[in-house]
Amino acid sequence: MAEMVNRPYAAAFETHALANPDVLCLSADLTSSCEIDGFRDRHPDRFVSLGMAEQNMMSFAGGLGLAGYRPFLHSFGVFLYRRPYDQLIASVAYPRRKVRLMGFLPGITTPGGMTHQAIEDVAVMRSIPNMTVLETGDATEVESICAAADSIDGPVYCRVLRGSVPRLFDTPIKVGEMRELATGQDVLVVTSGIATEEALRCRAALEGAGVSVRHLHIHTIKPFDRAAFLDHVNAVSKGVVVLENHVIDGGLGSLAAEIMAEAGAGKRLVRLGLRDTFAHGGSRGYLMKHYGLDATALLRGIEDLLGEKTGITEEDLAGARVEAVHSEVKAEAL
Repeated sequence: MAEMVNRPYAAAFETHALANPDVLCLSADLTSSCEIDGFRDRHPDRFVSLGMAEQNMMSFAGGLGLAGYRPFLHSFGVFLYRRPYDQLIASVAYPRRKVRLMGFLPGITTPGGMTHQAIEDVAVMRSIPNMTVLETGDATEVESICAAADSIDGPVYCRVLRGSVPRLFDTPIKVGEMRELATGQDVLVVTSGIATEEALRCRAALEGAGVSVRHLHIHTIKPFDRAAFLDHVNAVSKGVVVLENHVIDGGLGSLAAEIMAEAGAGKRLVRLGLRDTFAHGGSRGYLMKHYGLDATALLRGIEDLLGEKTGITEEDLAGARVEAVHSEVKAEAL
């Protein structure tokens, strides 16, 4: 059973901020929801609340960056790019300010429905010049996201997990790299964020069915190590399956398609994620199953790539589930 870590971001941000006096904590009226209420109470001189005024917060952060500070902006991911897009471009991205955008509730990790689910954020943010895009997939990556983001000479957007988060990895994020979790020769599975745990549920069952899986976990979406990715593509015989907590257009699957097409890789690619749809409200487990983002969907995608059934059932995958991560932990309120 995976270790569950409660609110890893809260402690990680406070530790990082106290070690770096130029770091400031900005909030857009979601302070407790982004786990920085304790920091606000203990360090009010390093905390600024801008209220529900994200456009103003973005411009304000650009000014802080010009003055030599490194502001960390805390809000739900949707509110860091949909509402303040023009200010994001003009005040942060264009002048390459060292602004760290900490976006909580990525994809369908919230029951809040369309208004709160950042399902197209990767597509938007990776298209912005000068922007780095990172995503956390476990507690260790949440604990290391502040240092990783703050190492970038320019703006950074981070998809951050909150609440009770499983620990899947032992080492921190290394910006620009990818995690090689398995080295099989048949199928390359590429995942990020919460999709990685679903792939971990699949792997043992697939190996038992004679399918050799190579598995990459992506925490750095931009910049992306294209050469290393192509080496992994060329190391498998059947093709590539990408599973992401995002629409299939413009995200990690599109990134894989771009690289493979430009290199003439000549292998099939299956993209799994939200398919031209907004998601409705519901628990994470329900939404992942309903929209085809879970281990079963990944299994079916691999079978589609192989052109044959593996004989693996949903019950087989349920038995391999990391305990407590989805089924035992109650979906958080907003």
